[in-house]
Amino acid sequence: MEPFQLSPSLDENLRLVKERFSGDKALHQRILILPFEPPVPAALLYLDGLTNIEQINRFVVEPLLQGELAEIGTEKRMQQLLGKIIVHGQAKCETQSSSLILSLLSGDTLLLVDGETDALVMEAASPLTRPIQEPDADRLVRGPREGFTESLSINLALLRKRIKQPELKFRYMEIGERTHTKVCISYLEDVVSEKILQEVFRRLEAIEIDGILDSGYLQELIKDAPLSPFETIGYSERPDAIAGKLLEGRIAIFVDGSPAVLTVPHLFVEYFQVSGDYYANYFTASFNRFLRFLGGLLSISVPAIYVALVTYNQEMIPTPLLLSISASRMGIPFPTVLEAVLMIVIFEILREAGKRIPAPIGQTVSIVGALVLGQAAVNARIVSAPMVIVVALTGISGLLTVRLQGPVFLFRFLFLGLGAFMGLYGYLFGLIGLLLHLMSIRSFGVIYMEPLHSIGPESIGDTIIRAPWWDMTVRMKRIAYRNRIRQNPGKGGSRHGPH
Repeated sequence: MEPFQLSPSLDENLRLVKERFSGDKALHQRILILPFEPPVPAALLYLDGLTNIEQINRFVVEPLLQGELAEIGTEKRMQQLLGKIIVHGQAKCETQSSSLILSLLSGDTLLLVDGETDALVMEAASPLTRPIQEPDADRLVRGPREGFTESLSINLALLRKRIKQPELKFRYMEIGERTHTKVCISYLEDVVSEKILQEVFRRLEAIEIDGILDSGYLQELIKDAPLSPFETIGYSERPDAIAGKLLEGRIAIFVDGSPAVLTVPHLFVEYFQVSGDYYANYFTASFNRFLRFLGGLLSISVPAIYVALVTYNQEMIPTPLLLSISASRMGIPFPTVLEAVLMIVIFEILREAGKRIPAPIGQTVSIVGALVLGQAAVNARIVSAPMVIVVALTGISGLLTVRLQGPVFLFRFLFLGLGAFMGLYGYLFGLIGLLLHLMSIRSFGVIYMEPLHSIGPESIGDTIIRAPWWDMTVRMKRIAYRNRIRQNPGKGGSRHGPH
């Protein structure tokens, strides 16, 4: 964007601004005569569709035309307009041409006055956003029903409503040479790790890109282990989930235009945690979380174990079951591993198709398609009935951990290949390799498998199980070492009920 210098001539300033929007019919101007002594011409500039015209007419145009302005020096005109006439709450003087153009593109209104070398900027962007509603991907049985929207100001207000403390800080920056996307970094000043905070700013400031359209851009640009399928930066569309992360000492990154808010550091155990775990009874929450861990393991293991047992380790299968599997495979033209790959790919195609089609039709396509294709494939002797069961169990288990679908899809085929070539030994080698890979990852300096890599009451309280609230008295050491005390154990209510 070529900078230019505002001149005292109103006509010249209008020409310079219009040159930047050459051919753009959305730029509107309105010529006003300000009631100075003598009268002074001025011009309002705004972009159609981005600006709240009713607000500008009420708080800017009407006071300007009805106000009484005395004969004063040129150097004091803008101060008199701001201090006595314009009642708009968000108005300021601006001289930088690049800031003026960016303000117009953001939906603000400019007031150019003849004889002045600066302009008044009134923030009056039209609220182009959808209403607050529960995120489709994070629905809960019990808990708040609010979700983030594409408006940064609304998202920050939803967070402030939950954490009413001056220690909740918001620091802003712009990323994207063309989009100038506003990014907000939020944290609790007395809890956050200063080292992690500085690392977040260092990575964000190092980004040089033409545009940021969603928080997913930043998630990929600043993540650790860029070649790993596992995410080292989390995200959520729920204000209560982000508030909970901040209370643990994490850092939230808001991106204007995106309802998905990033959180760092992100640990492996967070794949299996949902907000509803903290609102339900801890026995029920612990059981559900254990099922998610089990579902993630089954999703990558079941096809590999089945192929390994049928191909190499038949002696480990009970004889009646082995005879049943052998009978079902009579006439099947493909080897077991190819049969498994074929069925898994078909299942993934149906799942992806169901996701892209509108919801009512998509569910029907997924269910009916799986039933019809599975039954037809068995009747045509293309695949065996046990393989359909194995793939169905694999797919359903994977749905328990939706955000792990990428890594699960990759390691499912990797384990399947190892099991097909080396039997159960290959599967175990793959499992060991996966654990080594997970232990080698860091998320902004924090061990990715924290706190699963150590054994102790404090380390497992919010991992595979969800401990009761009266027992979770401290925050995680490596994330919030400055202020680890979450609650006073003696003031959290009796553990044993009334005496």
